[in-house]
Amino acid sequence: MNKETQPVEELEELNEEAGCQEANGDCQCETESEVIDETVELKQQIQDLKDQLLRNAAELENFKRRMNEERVREAKYRSQAVITNIIPAIDNFERALSSTVEDENTKTFLTGFKMIHTQLLEALKQEGVEVIKAEGVAFDPTVHQAVMQEAVEGVESGMVLQELQKGYKLKDRVIRPSMVKVSE
Repeated sequence: MNKETQPVEELEELNEEAGCQEANGDCQCETESEVIDETVELKQQIQDLKDQLLRNAAELENFKRRMNEERVREAKYRSQAVITNIIPAIDNFERALSSTVEDENTKTFLTGFKMIHTQLLEALKQEGVEVIKAEGVAFDPTVHQAVMQEAVEGVESGMVLQELQKGYKLKDRVIRPSMVKVSE
């Protein structure tokens, strides 16, 4: 096949595919410009479909990435609800441990409470819980909740004077802010 007859033969093939009947070399159903227009239109549709396929593939990858990030975040903070429920019990243990007792039987119970308290704190530490440092540091509204203010000579303004209730963080998330008294 030589190069001069190749476009004519391709056009004839397109005409045959389009259902044209040739009589004496003339197409009865479509002109050459209609076939060319249709070819250009089909090429554009192919390009549009390729673009759509690429967008869908990118969207799927983004969805997979978001789901993976969410799974990691859930695993990181999976114990937050349990820890939130345990913290008031720890507060009660600390109140019990701060009391003074004279009776020997009560002292024995207090020793057991200290051991349970220590075990609870160790278990929380293994989960990534840490106590928020409060007394003697500058007030930070992201981790401290100021419930009182007091003017004290010799103390800079905005310093935490007293911790009224401990605050806790789970990894980098504040579970409960420290309730504090702040200097004016």
